Amino acid sequence: MEPKNRSIISITTLALLGVLFVTLTLLASVLLKGLRIDLTENGLYTLSAGTRNILASMDEPVNLQLFFSAGVSRSLPQFRSYAGWATEMLQEFADLSGGKLTLQHINPEPFSVQEDQATQYGLQGVPVGSAGETLYFGLVGTNSLDGMQAMPFLQPDKEKFLEYDLAKMVSSLSHPEHLRVGLIAGLEVTPGYDQATQRMRDGWVIYQQLGQLFDLQDIALDSATLPADLDLLVLIHPRDISADLLYLIDQFVLAGGRLLAFMDPLAEADLGGDPNDPMARANAGGSSSLGVLLEAWGVGFDSNRIIGDRAYALQVSTGPGQPPVRHLGILAVQAGGMNSTDVASADLEAVNFSSSGWLTALENAETDFEWLVQSSDAAAPIDAARLRFLANPQDLGKDFLPTGDRYTLVARITGQTKPAFAEPPAGVSVEPHRTISAGQGINVVLFADTDVLTNRLWVRKQNFLGQTIVNSFADNGTLVANIADQLLGSSDLIGIRTRASTNRPFERVDALKLSVEARFRATEERLQLELEETERILSEIQKSRQDSELAVLNTAQQDELQRFTERKLQIRSELRQVKHDLSRDIEALGMWLKFINIVLMPVLIVIAALLYRQRARKRRERGA
Repeated sequence: MEPKNRSIISITTLALLGVLFVTLTLLASVLLKGLRIDLTENGLYTLSAGTRNILASMDEPVNLQLFFSAGVSRSLPQFRSYAGWATEMLQEFADLSGGKLTLQHINPEPFSVQEDQATQYGLQGVPVGSAGETLYFGLVGTNSLDGMQAMPFLQPDKEKFLEYDLAKMVSSLSHPEHLRVGLIAGLEVTPGYDQATQRMRDGWVIYQQLGQLFDLQDIALDSATLPADLDLLVLIHPRDISADLLYLIDQFVLAGGRLLAFMDPLAEADLGGDPNDPMARANAGGSSSLGVLLEAWGVGFDSNRIIGDRAYALQVSTGPGQPPVRHLGILAVQAGGMNSTDVASADLEAVNFSSSGWLTALENAETDFEWLVQSSDAAAPIDAARLRFLANPQDLGKDFLPTGDRYTLVARITGQTKPAFAEPPAGVSVEPHRTISAGQGINVVLFADTDVLTNRLWVRKQNFLGQTIVNSFADNGTLVANIADQLLGSSDLIGIRTRASTNRPFERVDALKLSVEARFRATEERLQLELEETERILSEIQKSRQDSELAVLNTAQQDELQRFTERKLQIRSELRQVKHDLSRDIEALGMWLKFINIVLMPVLIVIAALLYRQRARKRRERGA
């Protein structure tokens, strides 16, 4: 074959291959639309089963409008990366909704109608750059019933909550139901008349907060019935609760009602009844439990002991002029004691407890026990009676021996269970009497402390121009509100967990940096020690000289200074070498990564293709 013909054939082959590549790409974009394969370690691009169920069960169409300033964000590559990931998640929401959810992309350019819309919806604009441009990245959801919800700004540092927040918005807009919360309180959390002060009292801040967030209905502790339309029941300090009410709560939970209960081995806010009764103070700080209900749910609770924790113990004042001391029974649980995978407890900084008990999962329990807040491993039980008349908090630490275990202070109980009462108590009628939990089972959150709700542990009240200003110094209220809000959602919504971050650190590079920094610090410390030793020697030499000789350095001093100067230069050279080694190791690692990605992987693919072609040719030859 002539060279000219070979050239024509080669050009024709390349052209045909190019056309084939374009054709296959177009066909794939149409035929394989919606096909996704998530190869990331933590499933960053895979929605949870709960989210999929919410999208599949939408009753009401929902329209989402995503406001994103594409032009303004050009100088923010990291933010654009997060915005791209969030947009892909929203698009997958729309793809899995079966047409019930529509997504609109809106670019609110400066001084445009779209920017006015973003402002009307209450979206937050963030100033960017020296030119004062405004960046929008918010979401607005609406339904056909004029319902509207907005996420003012999708913050990158809240990335792990994004799926839950989106699913919650879609769920509430597609199922626009009126949810009601009932409150049974054995403590004086509501506004009323205070017999001790003979004045009207304000309700606890937590009560006011729940009333602002939800449709809250007060229910008496001696009530013979529960409202039929309750979605969530909040139970605080069920001291001396009747068997009739326990039965009603049991049936409410079995029927699918959600329960948020606060028990306590030593409720410090329980004043013991009538303040005019001289024995009232002796009965103050009583314990409370749910007794047979806990047994039926497979939960253990000791109503006679509290948890002390040396690591989380708060400092308290013992008197005027006295230094603060740590109180083993008053705990400030930090982020390490929060369940980071549960949306309700993740991202909290500190929650304060006082004389809290603990919860355990009983052996052979049928339910699932998940901790939300727990102690550190420097904790141990303490008899509650020791705190009742405790004069000096330091006395708790004299014989305190941590067990090394972590104790659960807040727990979520879910799953199938049987009733605590085989039959209704006499005179109580509930139709039908349930003998097994409905649907996916019960959903209960238990606190082993009631003092966590008291104002003193998480808020300060100040009077400003006649107005009461409330400032929180702990996340107690946030935790309770998160749990209540979560329990009011569907079981699918409750099951959604926090997501892993899309930001994947260079662990090998970070390890190299830490190693070199350790060597660098060691070298710096050595330099400092030699400097101090030399200064000590110089000081001794100076003292041994006569006062008249202080102005002139003797030979010993000059030799010592010369030696130190040379040594200091040598150590500085070592420091520079350490930094150079750090850069060299990182550059070497980078070169290896480039070699693997640019050279090695293509070579391996070509080798695999050649081997496959060779095997195919041999099969054809054997067949011929």
